[in-house]
Amino acid sequence: MLRMIREDIQTVFNRDPAAKSALEVIMCYPGLHAVWLHRVAHWLYRRNRFLVARFISHINRWLTGIEIHPGAKIGRRFFIDHGMGVVIGETAEIGDDCLLYQGVVLGGTSLKKEKRHPTLGNNVVVGAGATILGAIKVGSGAKIGSGSVVIRDVPEGATVVGIPGRVIEEHRKPVIDLEHGKLPDPVAEAVRLVLKKEEEIEERVRKLENLEGITSQIDRYIEQKKEEIEKEFWESGQSNKKSKAKP
Repeated sequence: MLRMIREDIQTVFNRDPAAKSALEVIMCYPGLHAVWLHRVAHWLYRRNRFLVARFISHINRWLTGIEIHPGAKIGRRFFIDHGMGVVIGETAEIGDDCLLYQGVVLGGTSLKKEKRHPTLGNNVVVGAGATILGAIKVGSGAKIGSGSVVIRDVPEGATVVGIPGRVIEEHRKPVIDLEHGKLPDPVAEAVRLVLKKEEEIEERVRKLENLEGITSQIDRYIEQKKEEIEKEFWESGQSNKKSKAKP
């Protein structure tokens, strides 16, 4: 038991560069308190002491703002960063070395008394405000972008973003990556493609107008706004490429 407590404290230091001392971690990290109280509640739940287990989880929610059903199965070195608003359902299963940020929901989609919550493999990172619903599996090393809604299985090492969640990168090296905000943006990529196609069409129209001797006045305001939009999305694309290129 003492070894596990030490491991939990070290996990906080590994995940949060703001942690300054062991005493601070023990006293001031609600994510750590939530995990410790859940272990007590889960121990009781497995021994059919359901009311006491639920009461402890209720106290846990009141103290930390984190709701973990006592039936949820959680692995080692699990860390909830900031934590407020996190909800983990009864049949949820979480592997080792997983990291959840504030507002994450591991929810169910069925009223049947069966497996109805997600299963997370090892080394999974779930960004702030993400929702994972149903008895789906999120493979080890996967990364779920902030605000995403995931309703289908996620392959190992994949990166998922959007509503509904879409896999935009696969076979990523399974390591804990705190920079979950630096994810590719499929919407921005779509806009870039549209802008590029629109530019090609404009070029064709200009050539046709030159052949026919037609001259049209350019709307400078629209051109200026277009250049600003293109610059914004081009810079966004360059930053994404640089982040991918980092080892």
